Amino acid sequence: MAESDAGLLRLIGFGLAIGAALVLQRLSPHSRTAGSLRVNGELWVINIIVMGTLCGACVCSAAQWAASREMGLLQWSAAPTPVALVVSVLFLDLVSYAWHRANHVVPFLWRWHRVHHSDPSFTVSTSLRFHPGELILSLPLRILAVVVLGAPVLAVVVFEVVFTLANSIEHGDINLPRRFEAAAQRVFVTPALHRWHHTVLVPDRDTNFGTIFSVWDRLFGSFSPSDSATTIRTGVPGVTEVGLRDALAMPFH
Repeated sequence: MAESDAGLLRLIGFGLAIGAALVLQRLSPHSRTAGSLRVNGELWVINIIVMGTLCGACVCSAAQWAASREMGLLQWSAAPTPVALVVSVLFLDLVSYAWHRANHVVPFLWRWHRVHHSDPSFTVSTSLRFHPGELILSLPLRILAVVVLGAPVLAVVVFEVVFTLANSIEHGDINLPRRFEAAAQRVFVTPALHRWHHTVLVPDRDTNFGTIFSVWDRLFGSFSPSDSATTIRTGVPGVTEVGLRDALAMPFH
């Protein structure tokens, strides 16, 4: 798969993910908050420029490089495509869980990650609110994970599309039907679970680190139950809505 094709699929996946999350947020809102669309959108544009300049499709390039040299666990085992897809999504989501948890445990990493948590609202646009420094810091781990696993390019693209869909929906101001939510939470991260992760209460904030699957939190003791009926105040204590300059400068204060 060419880098241009991978980039196009990622772009289409992003558009579909945001669209689906916005539709759900419109049809079944939780608290009807307006959100911090302006600063979140501005950070997103900056991240597109920064990451496009530094990396582009470098994770897919790393997958192609590993495949050309038959490097990585999946390459050595000659795993069939369906198995490689499933294993890649599971493994890369586990790596994302570990990185996310480290962002809360390591003070230096939290300086960058708290920009994401500083959104006093909790809407689909919150999924776009990341400091470019955090994304840059995550690049070496993302590339290393793909090379060590030997994930095929197709598997990397599938993971990124599924990851984007999950990330968009779980940040949505969305209520889910009670029975469906209870069943979904057994395996997947729901908006209610991730909303709890964005609480201003520090001990509770350090739970529910998963993005696609909730099983990692259950396995590693960081799961905290929540549902759509729970009202949660989100954000960072002492931080109200900030502008773009304050958001970019936050890690340095």
